[in-house]
Amino acid sequence: MAWYSETTTAKKKSKKDLWVKCKKCHSHIYKSEWEENLNVCPNCNYHGSITSYERINLLFDKNTFEELFNNISPIDSLKFNDLKGSYKDKYEATIKKTGISEAVVTGRGKINGIPAIVAVMDFRFLGGSLGSGTGEKILQAANYAYDNNLPYIVFSASGGARMQEGILSLMQMAKTCAGVARLNKKNIPYISVLINPTTGGVSASYAMVGDLNISEPGALIAFAGRRVIEQTIGEKLPDDFQTSEYLREHGFIDSIVNRKDMKDYLSNVLSFYNR
Repeated sequence: MAWYSETTTAKKKSKKDLWVKCKKCHSHIYKSEWEENLNVCPNCNYHGSITSYERINLLFDKNTFEELFNNISPIDSLKFNDLKGSYKDKYEATIKKTGISEAVVTGRGKINGIPAIVAVMDFRFLGGSLGSGTGEKILQAANYAYDNNLPYIVFSASGGARMQEGILSLMQMAKTCAGVARLNKKNIPYISVLINPTTGGVSASYAMVGDLNISEPGALIAFAGRRVIEQTIGEKLPDDFQTSEYLREHGFIDSIVNRKDMKDYLSNVLSFYNR
């Protein structure tokens, strides 16, 4: 009996290691093929999630990225607790699990030889929620771009404001918008890239105010949830509502770019600004 149990466990583990199931078309794809294709489904072009550091490695030239402001981490100003424990315990466990200090990684590097500042949000960190530390890192990166006359690119992936910080979280919406708006004084480009998902207070602030707003295919981009809107207006919404394709069609974003093309697309845009 013990021999049979061990074999079943081994089979389950090997199957999980071999295959990835696409969340959109439900195809089973070899894990090695999935990873070689940058976590994008080769059958339906569904763009799966990647970590902040994986995205940074895809974006920047080799050995050019330097992380900035990684000393900034969350602070439990409100001493928030719920039935599942304290906010402090949650973010400390998340820091240990993800290896990042906040829901965004900030730094500088070169994209096909062009220097730029970047802030890359990571949904693994408390749902990519916008906390005071997140907002501070995004602001400091904007200030760094301003002081050094460098283009600023933000990749957003968030469930919205971080409820455990209350009004301190909501304040980050205005704070980050003020930081990126100051770049206009020097005609420094600010490019916003919206990743699946970009919702709530992030979509209502710095994510939608770029000089250029772009997205990956099929990304969920919204403020309130679909069900909430349908219940409020009493109508059924289109199937593609709140997708990047729907937003491009209605003028909210400028372009949809596949993950494999993102680096070249951004370097082409930045070369235009550098003329």
